Amino acid sequence: MHSPHDPFVRVRGAREHNLRGVDVDIPRDALVVFTGVSGSGKSSLAFGTLFAEAQRRYFESVAPYARRLIHQVGAPKVGDISGLPPAVSLEQRRSAPSSRSSVGTVTTLSNSLRMLFSRAGEYPKGAERLDSDAFSPNTAAGACPRCHGLGRVHRTEERLLVPDPSLSIREGAIAAWPGAWQGKNLRDVLDALGYDVDRPWGELDPADREWILFTDERPVVTVHPVRDAGRIQRPYEGTYTSARRYVLHTFADSKSPALRARAERFLTSEPCPSCGGGRLRPEALAVTFAGRTIAALAALPLTELARVLRSGGGEGVGHGDGGHGGGNETARVLAADLLARIGTVTELGLGYLSLDRATPTLSAGELQRLRLATQLRAGLFGVVYVLDEPSAGLHPADTEALLVVLERLKAAGNSVFVVEHQLEVVRGADWVVDVGPRAGEHGGLVLYSGPVAGLADVGESATRRFLFDRSPAPVRAVREPAGWLGIGPVTRHNLRGATARVPLGALTAVTGVSGSGKSTLVGAVTADSPGVGRLVTVDQRPIGRTPRSNLATYTGLFDVVRKVFTATDEARRRGYRAGRFSFNVAGGRCETCQGEGFVTVELLFLPSTYAPCPECRGARYNPETLEVRYRGLSIAEVLDLTVEAAADFFADVPAASRAPAALLDVGLGYLRLGQPATELSGGEAQRIKLATELQRPRREHTLYVLDEPTTGLHPADVEVLMRQLNGLVDAGHSVVVVEHDMAVAAGADWVIDLGPGGGDEGGRVVAAGTPAEVASAAGSRTAPFLASALEGRQA
Repeated sequence: MHSPHDPFVRVRGAREHNLRGVDVDIPRDALVVFTGVSGSGKSSLAFGTLFAEAQRRYFESVAPYARRLIHQVGAPKVGDISGLPPAVSLEQRRSAPSSRSSVGTVTTLSNSLRMLFSRAGEYPKGAERLDSDAFSPNTAAGACPRCHGLGRVHRTEERLLVPDPSLSIREGAIAAWPGAWQGKNLRDVLDALGYDVDRPWGELDPADREWILFTDERPVVTVHPVRDAGRIQRPYEGTYTSARRYVLHTFADSKSPALRARAERFLTSEPCPSCGGGRLRPEALAVTFAGRTIAALAALPLTELARVLRSGGGEGVGHGDGGHGGGNETARVLAADLLARIGTVTELGLGYLSLDRATPTLSAGELQRLRLATQLRAGLFGVVYVLDEPSAGLHPADTEALLVVLERLKAAGNSVFVVEHQLEVVRGADWVVDVGPRAGEHGGLVLYSGPVAGLADVGESATRRFLFDRSPAPVRAVREPAGWLGIGPVTRHNLRGATARVPLGALTAVTGVSGSGKSTLVGAVTADSPGVGRLVTVDQRPIGRTPRSNLATYTGLFDVVRKVFTATDEARRRGYRAGRFSFNVAGGRCETCQGEGFVTVELLFLPSTYAPCPECRGARYNPETLEVRYRGLSIAEVLDLTVEAAADFFADVPAASRAPAALLDVGLGYLRLGQPATELSGGEAQRIKLATELQRPRREHTLYVLDEPTTGLHPADVEVLMRQLNGLVDAGHSVVVVEHDMAVAAGADWVIDLGPGGGDEGGRVVAAGTPAEVASAAGSRTAPFLASALEGRQA
């Protein structure tokens, strides 16, 4: 046993994912950075082992009856860990938060602002003091009854629902109706109700048209279907739903993003006439602070909100409080608390966000830094914080502030363990754990654990060269544009009529601090823009929402693999078709888990967890299917191959070798073919999309737009990615990347820099030109960092 005063967390025999029996000692009360190429095993050590074990111990202390289940599910594969304090994990969650979730709710700043209005707001004469709940659009007490607290009302009209009145209902005049059986059912119900479904819509009686589209009635009639392709269909009871009712119901309640998006095409959205977009009841909107309503304050960028609170938090507040004794002192205390909490958020470079900004519109990096700010105020100590790339989406100018915040967490008596690729963060650490040497099965070893300077002597480390080697990168001549693509004028979010030009046949980097408007500007390019040809946007959204979606299904490789298995002698002899080898349909899959490979274990009071299926042990197929082998492997074993192994295995099957080759080219050789989409990071998902594009034969000119493609990439992987992107440009295509990595910007042909700040202080093109020109631009926050990256190239 180690003494309780042992200052180290000691890990022995870690075998999670690709870790190869790792032993490592990591100091507590320090800022420790875990580095290594993507897929080397650093997250398996930080999250899969250290955090998972800390969480397991916590569960053990709270839920003795659930121990058996948690052991079976959550225990990491590790021999022993000693000296491990409780842990808080701040991962870059890929969840889809609801539209009611906002910056204010994530940081709990909204609660403080509501309290301020409740206790210290200026009420109209004679008005009663309202509870803080009355200032929330998410409670029954506060929400405007007309728009249910959403601030906007959705309406529809005939011209949207019926774009072509020359068609009859049978010909599909009502475009908003669902397709397939459901649409036919509504048509048959109308027919049974006595409406003419064969006359052109424009010739129907206006009163009938009004009823068909807008009625709230739901009559039920007996439908006698016409005999269809020789099948006899029995009469059934059909319920009529008007087009408006169907569209509004789908938009509000459907779980399918595709169906919601389709419904939205038939709606117009406008500020709610009752609350004017303020989302609250009139009595709450009648209360002001410093002369403004709570809705007006929630819409301000945080830096501006802080200014208003400073000016309004002192004198002259609470006089109109109708004698509620709110008074200056209450206002001062509440405003001071709010200011301190806003300060933490602005320090992390997020001062451009407003409290009412919806969470789904934030990037993963922004969301993680908001949570980090919230944790800073929580005042915990003696805890291990495990962070996943907190610098993601951060401009180099904001990385310095991040280091200050991490130091402050440490100074409060915590251990801060960070998985990170940003060299500035690595240099600022007390201790570095470098995992490698390469990815997947060629990684999983701790190459070095110690103070940063000592890594200079570790030859195998892929990180060493980038931290210590200042030798110049090769300088490539800037390409001559084959033409220009104009963007804008764009007026959206914080862009006010911004315009830019992008060179065609070149690599363009769009730079600027977080929130300066980079993604908004690039998002304005459409497939219709002159000169584009084909537009491919490669973002970081997941390649699938469920474990059924994986690398092989997304790239199309799985179709080829199933055909290969179907063509084997054994499959032919048994009469197995391609569907037999799909884990998504009945037949070949294991029915206990329905081809998922695991079953859900529901735990009282705890989030439900997953356990391997007791029947197929995670293989996803039934035993008969697994008896068919191709070159000695079953279909489950092929899905378990890494991309790298699959490239060898299928080397002589042209159709099956394309996808693995393309995935290898973007540095994803370490992923398994059957790896569920839910286990992939945003950066991995983006590179899978890029690889899927790369394996397609491209003829026409294509414009590739990538939003922060280096997120989650080690500098060594960034080099691999840049080779791919330069290859696309050399083949005659155009590439635009939104990027914070100055090495990428320095290697581009053209740079468009936005800013100078974020939010209201940004939204302008500050500089545009070759990297050398932008590096010397006055008034650009990017220029000094770009200049030093260029020096690194020429030095």
